[in-house]
Amino acid sequence: MTTVYSKNNCVQCKMVKRYLEAHDVPFQEINIDEQPEKIAWLKSLGLVSVPVVFYQDDMIVGFNPDRLKALAS
Repeated sequence: MTTVYSKNNCVQCKMVKRYLEAHDVPFQEINIDEQPEKIAWLKSLGLVSVPVVFYQDDMIVGFNPDRLKALAS
């Protein structure tokens, strides 16, 4: 399962979710504005911004269409 960490009013987060929806990639969204306890976990990984997409054993930080293509294929 693909998991997208996002927050409200985040343009890149919206772009990632639209890309995944347009390419029929199922995903679970975790909104850190609604679940602030997840922020500490992301920070423990050295991450300081969203969106972050986790899939299999990899992650994509930010809106990166070239990397997102791998999920769509």
